[in-house]
Amino acid sequence: MSEILVAGLINLEVTLRVEGFPVDYTPVRYPFFGVDSSVSGVGYNVVKALVTLGDTVDLLSIVGRDAAARMVWESLRADGIPRDFVVDGIDHTPHSVILYDQGGRRQINVDLKDVQEQGYPEALADKALDRCSAAVLCNINFSRPLLSKARERGKLIATDVHAISDLDDPYNRDFMRHADVLFMSDELLPCPAEAWAGAVLDRYSPEVLVIGLGARGALLAVDDDRSVEHVPAVQTREIVSTIGAGDALFSAFVHRYVESQNAYEAIRLAVVFASYKIGEAGAAEGFLDSEALDALYDKELEAV
Repeated sequence: MSEILVAGLINLEVTLRVEGFPVDYTPVRYPFFGVDSSVSGVGYNVVKALVTLGDTVDLLSIVGRDAAARMVWESLRADGIPRDFVVDGIDHTPHSVILYDQGGRRQINVDLKDVQEQGYPEALADKALDRCSAAVLCNINFSRPLLSKARERGKLIATDVHAISDLDDPYNRDFMRHADVLFMSDELLPCPAEAWAGAVLDRYSPEVLVIGLGARGALLAVDDDRSVEHVPAVQTREIVSTIGAGDALFSAFVHRYVESQNAYEAIRLAVVFASYKIGEAGAAEGFLDSEALDALYDKELEAV
């Protein structure tokens, strides 16, 4: 399997089930088995998915020197994720609180603490970059210096800029400019996804662009032949929460694309992977291993 570097956020995640949105005020609620906590964050979600799929992965991240970090270290051990490149460079580990309803809708509240002001140790980054075949650089500030380093080493760069509405977005412009595989969401797009895809290819020329369309699936655009294809969503089990669906789509695509360089197959496999994942509430839960994913993918193909 592929050796992949992932640089991204780790946070402590609390999920809360609610009856619906907007949330009505009440001084106290007792949602039995509706509150849970786990380790998550985009970097952690992607790494856990890739490890579950069988890839060899190095995770570069920054956590705190607090009680929450002890939960991070234990989760890394339990999930079989190497901790060699995770550093305790801040006082307080980032947190998130996610509300979700029975229809799968969610509201994400993320407290990054001061991780955006911290740099990642350069020597550790160089070591990890030298031994990887691809670099997944999540759009967190400590990943930014790795973009040029990965490009200089000729590594495939994959990133997800999530909800975006401006081609010249000052925060995400560096990530889009360096990406070979570029993911984003359609949630804030100012125009139809097909038109946006063409504009992104014209401006940044990634090898592959994927726009997540939520319940409608995903849009795949390939720069080499300028093709744009809508890949519809599938439903493989009951939806619990859509939190982490985009990370799952991204992870499974990277897994297969790094292995095969076939974007068309990779996106179809990724749609199945993400569909199964949203049968769990936590963003880092519900991942299939490679054998189970291939079996479910083949089943979906037969049903078409």
